[in-house]
Amino acid sequence: MVDLLQNIFNIKGVVLFLLLVAIVICVGYLLGRITIKGVCLGTAGVFIVALIVGAIFKDQITGIRISEAGDYATAFKTMENLGLIFFITAVGLIAGPNFFTNFKKYFKSYILLGIIIIAVGGLSCVLCYFIGAGSESDHGYFVSMLVGILSGALTSTPAFSASKATAVDMFAQGDAARAGQIEDAVTAGHGIAYIFGVVGVVLFVQLVPMILKANMDEERKKIAVIKSDEGRDIKRKLFEIDPYGLFVFGLATAIGVIVGAIRIPLSAKGYDGICFSLTTTGGALLVSLIFGHFGHIGPVSLKVNKKVLEVFREIGLMLFLVGAGVPGGVEFINNFKPMYFVYGVIMTLIPMIVGFIFAKFVIKLPLFNNLGSITGGMTSTPALGTLISTTKSDDVASAYAATYPIALVAVVIVSQLIVLLL
Repeated sequence: MVDLLQNIFNIKGVVLFLLLVAIVICVGYLLGRITIKGVCLGTAGVFIVALIVGAIFKDQITGIRISEAGDYATAFKTMENLGLIFFITAVGLIAGPNFFTNFKKYFKSYILLGIIIIAVGGLSCVLCYFIGAGSESDHGYFVSMLVGILSGALTSTPAFSASKATAVDMFAQGDAARAGQIEDAVTAGHGIAYIFGVVGVVLFVQLVPMILKANMDEERKKIAVIKSDEGRDIKRKLFEIDPYGLFVFGLATAIGVIVGAIRIPLSAKGYDGICFSLTTTGGALLVSLIFGHFGHIGPVSLKVNKKVLEVFREIGLMLFLVGAGVPGGVEFINNFKPMYFVYGVIMTLIPMIVGFIFAKFVIKLPLFNNLGSITGGMTSTPALGTLISTTKSDDVASAYAATYPIALVAVVIVSQLIVLLL
């Protein structure tokens, strides 16, 4: 397909990249629309098509040059980050008015559940180590592969970055060639596990309500909270910069990126060593939640039209899935090993199932709060989009937003501990 576009129609560079993205989006939405016994991929269909395109046409795609300074990987990474910012900012602004009410009611449960999900994920990684240790000759490479798989199974970029830095410090010991091998192992593991890490959670949040035969109307009533501005006509009292709230959206995004870029050193090397940050995702989520909660700064409104937010949320998720999917398909084909994929499935399913059972029977969270917390605990952005569509309730985003930061910190710490202790 790519050769056809290049040779017959003479489409190259940026135009070829944009056309490829448009085709992936169109076919992805068609695939996502297919429903089998009430289950569909929805927007995640875009991710599946992107993976397939990346895998089948990897040689042609890797040859795409956007400009003299950038290749296909740079373009897709930019698209992935832009989409993630759009999605998370929109989710935060929607969830903000109800977030603190929801969080106050269940905050202990959300914190506990986030820790449990990541702790079980770490134990699953250790289990996989003992399963495969006898068949692996290079201990450092295998451990690096496993922590990469863990970060992919939990779709966590911060864990991926922290694991790579820790593994290089632990197993390379200043050897540049060895450092390259270790970095490649973490990257390969992340890419192999990321696919099921996305699709597995997306299917889980759709299947569970069906298996439990949940009354969706009743469950929506349980998670719904009183709107913080209900009964107050504040629109006439506040000054709006623009009628759609695009100024507010841009401001929340800009401040969120800055907050996410703040780095906190976690090692004696200071900023040259291991650092923790909220990342772009965490920063955008935190700032947009605060904007959504307060609703104004003095006389200036911080409200954004909900329809605009819903459009940004869908466009953001779509761009994120295309940006992550096409390069993910390329890396998957280059590094795939069946047993490594099985490890990824284990590290996705076990923490997700254990977390759900614990939330349902021990802390007794309502179903939608439970599933929202699972998407946050698994740090799964695509699954949240699917859950909102499945439940037809934006309130599930509050459970995601409450659990996500806990899981974000925990998965970084657990990944580093695994490298240091195994």
